[in-house]
Amino acid sequence: MYRRGSDEFGRVLAFSDGIFAIAMTLLVIAITVPTINDTDSVKDLADALADNTEAYISFFISFAVIGRYWIAHHQFFALLNRMDMRLVWANLVYLGFVAFLPFPTDLLGTYFDNPLAVSVYAIAVAIVSGLEVLLLRCAHDSGLMQRKMSPEIYRWGVVMSFTPVLFFLASVPVAFVSTTLATLLWFGTVPLAIATRNRTPPGFDEYFGDQDRMQKEGPS
Repeated sequence: MYRRGSDEFGRVLAFSDGIFAIAMTLLVIAITVPTINDTDSVKDLADALADNTEAYISFFISFAVIGRYWIAHHQFFALLNRMDMRLVWANLVYLGFVAFLPFPTDLLGTYFDNPLAVSVYAIAVAIVSGLEVLLLRCAHDSGLMQRKMSPEIYRWGVVMSFTPVLFFLASVPVAFVSTTLATLLWFGTVPLAIATRNRTPPGFDEYFGDQDRMQKEGPS
């Protein structure tokens, strides 16, 4: 059992942040500098850069997606008072799929109009979202939180973590009709989150606010 403030707890956090940082950095590698015959030609360079538009789009989509997961991971670990080996292993599996995301991102940028490339990316992201639910369940079932989470808040957290899974998996069949429409479907979680903001269970905001305060003050 690793308590907050211990070297072991800190190492897990540092390792997790390192994986996120590397994954987000590797995204840009998929964007290559174009090669043109006439190096002085503005038109040729502009055309070559325009040919990489899909790679730029996939980069920014994936940067936003992984950035969102990093924020959620940070908020989740702010809730913990300690972690056990079950949670450590679950976190390692989660990080493995985060580290994998640059590959489907490259695939998406190269074959943006190919429904299989879009599907592979969507499934990879859906798995990461599903593993967020696993992390929350491990911590909740083992009593690892700094303060006990009510059943209502726990269910709401599971629902909100699992919602992106549904959107990304739903985009898979849509991709075989329109890859553009499938991509737009990924952002459906944003208006949904805004629309349901006022339906959070009682004590939700206070719970997470108290956890942030407790993290700043340190373990008692």
